[in-house]
Amino acid sequence: MSGAGRGMPAALRAHLETGHTTLARCWAVTRRDGEVYGFTDHDCSLSFDGLTFKASSGLTARSLQQATGLSVDNTEALGALSDDAVNEADIDAGRFDDAEVRAWLVNWADVSQRVLQFRGHIGEIRRAGGAFQAELRGLSEQLNRPVGRVYQKPCTAVLGDATCGFDLTTPGYVAEAVISEVRETQIFRLPLLPGFEPGWFTRGVLRLNTGAGQGLWGAIKSDVTQGDSRTITLWQALRADIRDGDQLRLTAGCDRRFETCRLKFNNALNFQGFPDIPGEDWLMAVPRQGNRNTGGSRR
Repeated sequence: MSGAGRGMPAALRAHLETGHTTLARCWAVTRRDGEVYGFTDHDCSLSFDGLTFKASSGLTARSLQQATGLSVDNTEALGALSDDAVNEADIDAGRFDDAEVRAWLVNWADVSQRVLQFRGHIGEIRRAGGAFQAELRGLSEQLNRPVGRVYQKPCTAVLGDATCGFDLTTPGYVAEAVISEVRETQIFRLPLLPGFEPGWFTRGVLRLNTGAGQGLWGAIKSDVTQGDSRTITLWQALRADIRDGDQLRLTAGCDRRFETCRLKFNNALNFQGFPDIPGEDWLMAVPRQGNRNTGGSRR
């Protein structure tokens, strides 16, 4: 129970000091698509904060490692795969990737006596023999990520994010279609989609609107028009049972060049790259007789 004393309610502390405790652990898992799951290692389901923590899930967690300073908190969750809780298809599809996890120490006889022990996200998930093992990464894991501005010619923004500012609902930049044929959940044959020139969706996003893969998305590698059909190929196959007739949504692609930002999206004012950074040949430049070194524009 390392770290449990920090911010612990007085009532729960008094309960622990009695030496005869009725304690359980509860976990809430919130997926990126908004689905929320509750689990507990108690033998009966518990409820608080508007969520029911199911006892039948078979979920347990190893001891939580917490440290002071900037060390990374981590633990692992173990559980059985079941259709009504965490199932193999959802894990394969990546629906639990980077899901938010909150873990409480709870007095199951009075659930108002509880303390939040852990908050973080799911990291690596492994599964075998009808069970899964998930790595839980604490909030301090974010400190391992590089921060700061990268000076480079291509744009550093993601199309449609806050720094880009482009409205992805703008007509002409999204299209919805029905899958005519799918191969290896990576290559999709669609109707011709008149009004969208070939390659318009290259480097864009394909998102499934219906079917077993609803909500899943993938980055588009190529967009090729052939005859009366259009073929969209993803960089990686989607991990779901996708079938002919499922509906999807395509978003236009951006190669992050200044010319594309200006001509395709009319968004040059929000370009987040540095297109005028000199190339390596500039390092070899020397004064030449007959040229004026005025310090003016290189363009």
